[in-house]
Amino acid sequence: MTDILRLVVAWASVAAFFVFGSGWLGDLSSPLWATGLFVWLFAVILWAAFGVVHEAEEIAYRLGEPLGTLVLTLSIVIIEVVLVSAVMLSAKAAPTLGRDTMFAVLMIVMNGLVGLGLLIGGFRYHQQSYNLQGASAFLSVIIPLTTIALIIPNFTTSTSGGTLTVMQAVAFSVFTVALYGIFLLIQTGRHSSFFVHAETAAAGAAPETEIETPKATAPKSGGSALTHTALLIANILPIVLLSKSLAAILDHGIEALGAPSALGGVLIAAIVFTPEGISALKAIARNQLQKAINLCLGAATSTVGLTVPAILVVGMVSGQTVVLGLAPTEMTLLVVTLILSTITFSGLRTTMLEGAVHLVMFFVYLVLIFSP
Repeated sequence: MTDILRLVVAWASVAAFFVFGSGWLGDLSSPLWATGLFVWLFAVILWAAFGVVHEAEEIAYRLGEPLGTLVLTLSIVIIEVVLVSAVMLSAKAAPTLGRDTMFAVLMIVMNGLVGLGLLIGGFRYHQQSYNLQGASAFLSVIIPLTTIALIIPNFTTSTSGGTLTVMQAVAFSVFTVALYGIFLLIQTGRHSSFFVHAETAAAGAAPETEIETPKATAPKSGGSALTHTALLIANILPIVLLSKSLAAILDHGIEALGAPSALGGVLIAAIVFTPEGISALKAIARNQLQKAINLCLGAATSTVGLTVPAILVVGMVSGQTVVLGLAPTEMTLLVVTLILSTITFSGLRTTMLEGAVHLVMFFVYLVLIFSP
């Protein structure tokens, strides 16, 4: 019943903005009116994103791995790319939005979610264990991908301002996709045991992969893979169709309030990864730290591994400038986060202390958004 209601609300919103959208968005001078439209669109898109994750999980159960993991990963990345592209191509282009969104995802996931999760887990269970090989594999991919995408553009001499030449953009996109593809093959193939808790593996349970699929339990609902694929598309399309209207309001609101441009990236990251974030926190509350690590670090890996090439392609096709290089303060925060994550996941157990440290870094990030 909830799934039907979600689709009805999403498509009713699409119909409403199709008929009345031009008039509604034509005059956003009233703060109350603009805020109401933004809250409406934000809530509908976020609810539809929950539907995307739900249907992708149903498909993942039926297809098995690695196709199941790919369906959910690509679904989330499609939402992110659509939202970023809509704002980039809005009336007032936002060349840094892709960078800001990826950086926001990394900070929210690797500091916010990981910090809150480890704090909750440490409070409830004192210490939690996980598979060190899996966490190390994630970080060994995240570190070079984030360096290539967000740091190296600041130090190239062919262009300035954190941008890339066409040759660099094409080459880095190919390298990024290739590395992510190799990682995905390893994760869902010969080394899938790295992403399973040692005790779970010893008990003969099915592997937990980057996007946790309910291998050992029955599907959440009936229907074939084809049915859930249709429902998946039905949940994604409203997000695509409403993204342009959200982009217009977001662009207007940031300018009217004099808010930092990075706030747009934070809002998009929140829409995209809230469903997975809730799943990760629920897993930690059930003492399933391995599942939470797979979700959090997997989200960070897929974001950089797939979104960077997509944003660069959008920029080249549309002629939009894409700025990837982070500001010095943000680069410092990213490097500290990567070092901290390496230390946090270098042992076999985690405590509240690691969670508190990651949360402090997340709060520093939030302060720097409004007071750079």
